[in-house]
Amino acid sequence: MLSIELEHVTKVYRRQGTRRQFATLKSALLTGSLVRHLRPHETFHALNDVSLKVLKGASYGVLGRNGSGKSTLLKLVAGITKPTGGIVRVNGRVSALIELGAGFHPEISGRENVFINGVMLGLSRREIGKRFDEIVEFAELEDFIEAPVKTYSSGMYMRLGFAVAIHVNPDILLVDEVLAVGDESFSLKCLDKFAEFKRRGKTILLVTHGLSMIERFCDEAVWLEGGQNLAIGDPKRVVQTYLADIEQAEDKHLATEDAKAQRDPLIEVGKPAAAGPATKNAVTSGPEESREIETETVDDEAIPTNMFAAKEGRWGSGSIQIEKVTLEGDKGPAHVFHTGGPMKIRMRINAVRPVDDFAFGISIFSSDGVCCYGTNTDIEEMQAGSCEGDGEVVFAIDRLDLVEGTYKLDVAVHKRDGFSYDYHRLLYTFRVKSRTKDVGVYRPIHSWYFTDNIRFKQSDNGSDD
Repeated sequence: MLSIELEHVTKVYRRQGTRRQFATLKSALLTGSLVRHLRPHETFHALNDVSLKVLKGASYGVLGRNGSGKSTLLKLVAGITKPTGGIVRVNGRVSALIELGAGFHPEISGRENVFINGVMLGLSRREIGKRFDEIVEFAELEDFIEAPVKTYSSGMYMRLGFAVAIHVNPDILLVDEVLAVGDESFSLKCLDKFAEFKRRGKTILLVTHGLSMIERFCDEAVWLEGGQNLAIGDPKRVVQTYLADIEQAEDKHLATEDAKAQRDPLIEVGKPAAAGPATKNAVTSGPEESREIETETVDDEAIPTNMFAAKEGRWGSGSIQIEKVTLEGDKGPAHVFHTGGPMKIRMRINAVRPVDDFAFGISIFSSDGVCCYGTNTDIEEMQAGSCEGDGEVVFAIDRLDLVEGTYKLDVAVHKRDGFSYDYHRLLYTFRVKSRTKDVGVYRPIHSWYFTDNIRFKQSDNGSDD
């Protein structure tokens, strides 16, 4: 039996700032022309031809970016708004945890607001009276229930709204990102309540950015994007598809930002600097053609004296130039990587004349400027021989064991004493993704071992940890 069914549902809103004249408001409402007669650029589709079916007793997750239509879908199911087109069928009493505390009057007490809100949600005063103590205890407001709601903090206000809505005993529970209504202890209590609803065979429609919760808690999931359902079915498959799209968008954004950072030309300098490489993101950088540099002396102030305090930029004599830098994953050029996955830093170089004193280096920095790793060919005891004309340098990392975060990359070619031929400081950014939320910068390969008297609950893959 279906609890919720949407058939080709569309919801169209009028854009703000557009002007359209109607004969009368009455005629516009009666004919539906308030939206129908608007031009395409005067409207936007919050939902566009969305269909889904939610079985009775199922937990159904809804995920997507901000503005994708998730909250609009819940409001249609709750009856708060009506569809512009299509059919919405709902079987059973609905409690919507969407706008918690909507209808609370600030001037009257929490007690009076509980009764008013309960009536609005479909309970009788007698039913509310039976559940009143339980509602107040769940909201943790025993000492404040007689005080006017206007004296409540935002957390107290939201907790009371949540407690009323959750105790209506609905057949269908609609949840829209409400787990931030209190501290960690209260959030866990909310999750326990959801689990209780699930055990009792209640239908739950959950909107959340907590993807791990959708994977653990939901039987099915739908991914909304631009008002359309792009994927529907098994939660883990839907989440993985969504994350892949997110990573693709992040990759494109980082590539664009890198391109902007690399527009500045090479600043020619002729003074030795601190040895070693620097940091940032990678796409393409540097001029397409190398230039002959007749002298290796320029303004002393052009090069930083403290490399770790240096801002992003590019400097060097130009005798050897790094013309292009590309970051690559296992599927080619990328700016988004995964912890434990491979990474290559590929540098296309050009030496405008033969050079026999050189070293290539890289450094990886965290987004807050902490050096995670740095090396160069001289440190690794590779003795320079000769470098002339076009060439390529590849720094290959078999396992990128960094924790999740954003990182910057320096690449450089310089003399053994640190004199810069071409130094790219913080011109390349990449992001590392991981489902494990550990801290720091480095994630070593590791294992845990325990004596027999220490046991953990069964993991998601069905085996004991």
